[in-house]
Amino acid sequence: MRVSARIAGVLAGFVLAAGGALFAAPEAASAPGSVQDCEQYLVQHGKQITDAVGQACYEGQIGNQTSCAASLHEAGYSSSDASGACRAAR
Repeated sequence: MRVSARIAGVLAGFVLAAGGALFAAPEAASAPGSVQDCEQYLVQHGKQITDAVGQACYEGQIGNQTSCAASLHEAGYSSSDASGACRAAR
């Protein structure tokens, strides 16, 4: 095999590997959250966890952001804290 053909093959392999890494990187960044992520968000913002938080965060985890935020707001959390925690759950 000629050297120029080998170099072209190696470069093509690098391009394919880099393309695969760039394609997979956004998936890793948008990994799903959890109830614990939601609760941790509230704790990091100086809030105490109540009994209502677990169910509200679960609603956020399964994609019901409106119910999650409404439940947290009803439990006494501010709108910004509630929406941030629900985003962390998703």
